[in-house]
This record gives sequence, C-alpha cells and structure tokens, in this order.
Amino acid sequence: MTQRASANGIEIAYDTFGSPRGRPLLLVMGLGSQMIHWDEEFCGVLVDAGHHVVRFDNRDVGESTHLHDAGTPVFGENMQAPYLLDDMADDAAGLLDALGWESAHVVGASMGGMIAQLLAIRHPHRVRSLTSIMSTPSPEAARPTQAAMAALMAPPASDRETAIQRALATWEVIGSPGYPLDRERLTRLAGLSYDRSFDPAGSARQLAAITASADRAPMLKELTVRALVLHGEDDQLVPISGGIATAEAIPGAGLVTFPGMGHDLPRPLWPEFVGAIGELTAAAED
Repeated sequence: MTQRASANGIEIAYDTFGSPRGRPLLLVMGLGSQMIHWDEEFCGVLVDAGHHVVRFDNRDVGESTHLHDAGTPVFGENMQAPYLLDDMADDAAGLLDALGWESAHVVGASMGGMIAQLLAIRHPHRVRSLTSIMSTPSPEAARPTQAAMAALMAPPASDRETAIQRALATWEVIGSPGYPLDRERLTRLAGLSYDRSFDPAGSARQLAAITASADRAPMLKELTVRALVLHGEDDQLVPISGGIATAEAIPGAGLVTFPGMGHDLPRPLWPEFVGAIGELTAAAED
C-alpha cells in the first residue's frame, strides 16, 4: 500500500517491499516516470536478492507533491527552472530521514541516475553504494538522437487513450531494439500512470531541472562510494556515451553495457541487473 512522508518541504508517495532486515535499497525513477515504472516483480527479485526496497514518486509526478504554482517552463536561453536536480536529491535525502534510514544503497535510472549521483555528491554519508542506469553526468555528454528528442518533446496528450498511444509510440522509438516490446504491459502501465496523475507541466519542470543543472563530472571525481554503471548499447535517448562518461568520472566505478538494450529495463535482462546490483550492495556492506 502506498505510504506518504514529509520531506524537504513536500509530500512524497512511496512503496516498500521486503523485510526491514534486508539491505536498504532506494530506487529513483526518471523523467516524467512514476514509481510504478519500477515493476513490482522487479522489486520482488531485488527483495529475493537480499534487499529491503523502497520506490517513490519524485516531485511533480504521481502522488507526490506537484508544484502547480510554478507553471510550465519556457525553454530557451533565458529559461527559469523552478528547481534543480539538487533539490530532487535533497527530496531523496529527506525521504531517507522519514524512513529512519541513516544510509541506503541507491539505484537511479535515467534522470533518477542523475538524482542518485547528486545524492552521493551532496549527502555522501547517506549512500552506501551507487548504481547509475542509462544516465549521464550532463546532457552534453549524451545527446539524444533526433527521433528520441522528437518523441520526448511531442505535444502532451489531451485524454487517456491518446496518452496511452503516445506512450507506446515513445517506447517504440526509445525502447530496446534487441528485445520484444511488451505492448500489453506498457498499455496497462500508461493507463495506470494517467489515472494516478497526468501532469505534463510537471514533467516539463523536471526537464527544466535537468537542463539547468550543472555538469556533475567534476564532482563525481571526488566520490569514494562503490559505484556501478549499467547502460544499453542501443539507447537513443541517453546514448552509451553518457554511461561511459559516468563510469570514467567516478573513481573505481564498474561499467556493464548490454547489446540490444535501449532506454528501458528489458525483462530478460533483469537477472543480470539484479545480479550486478546485488554483488555491489553485498560488497559495500563488507
């Protein structure tokens, strides 16, 4: 059952999986994506690998606080971002406080990887290990393809059915070409996302935060945390150069790349993802 916590001046919706005796693991999702994009079965496999898992809605998506009063950013040279990724990292730190976790293993995907990186930078004592998936230290390090950018910037849907079809069309472009697209699951997920909260302006504010945030590479070079980078070799939205740049910036970070993987988490690769994450978190506990 979804729970709520006050953190960093907002309300955060979150779910927990597994026993509190497991290794604490915080999952951070990406741009415009709600916590339900961390599949419950995937969370269950992480639990089976020895983790106590928490997934949550970032600000401006799902059932967490939406900053409606901030309006919709106007992108351009003089864009004013209502907040930065730093603020979203502080949200995550506040959630750790609310959970009573002094520290946790942190796994972030896409924008969630950027937030996870900043959580380790800004609150190093709170992060036991860092896994950055299909992410980058800066937009300049991994520019999307023209097709991926067009899908990302498509006009917002006006109703539920259009939102579902728009989501399917987007995943056709940015998903994993080496694995079949699970249209039934994605249709269900897009419908549930719409029903929980449909707020294109919130996603635009998150995108503004990405655009306005500083290059993290110089700060990542100062980290001492155990780190792992996972990235698809066929990612059109955040090309593999972003994963390489992340791994090169963090001292001692491991890098695992996957042929045929795009900007999603294909089910056939779950055992490899969970195996790599579990190996990292177990080693970080020693």
